Amino acid sequence: MDSVAKALEEVLTSALPQGCITVGVYEAAKSLNVDPDNVVLCILATDDEDVKDVALQIHFTLIQAFCCENDINILRVNNTRRLAEILGGGGGGKQSGGEPMDLHCVLVTSPHSSSWKDPALSKVNLFCRESRCMDQWVPIINLPER
Repeated sequence: MDSVAKALEEVLTSALPQGCITVGVYEAAKSLNVDPDNVVLCILATDDEDVKDVALQIHFTLIQAFCCENDINILRVNNTRRLAEILGGGGGGKQSGGEPMDLHCVLVTSPHSSSWKDPALSKVNLFCRESRCMDQWVPIINLPER
């Protein structure tokens, strides 16, 4: 499981400079609507307090259903602070205006220029496929602290 978490971190850090990351529930929904074939991974992130957010859980259910319908691999991550460190370079997950990033949904897309062959992405996708074979449609990954 730790190796999958490390692979996920590698995927995110390599996709970020290529502009292949979409952050935020609404931004992700727009991207999924426009070009679902370009999405290679969907990450849903929560912390303990998010479990009680009914609106967020409804969004998650709809995104999960869309991803399953369109054969998009999906993961759940339980450490939004660590996800913010990975995506924000330790800036606490803040946008340029000081607003916190909505890290509840993160999409990884494939660059248009080439077919992206990333061994870390292959490892994450294999983990997702194997989880589905065990009827775990949205596997949960624990991102370890650094």
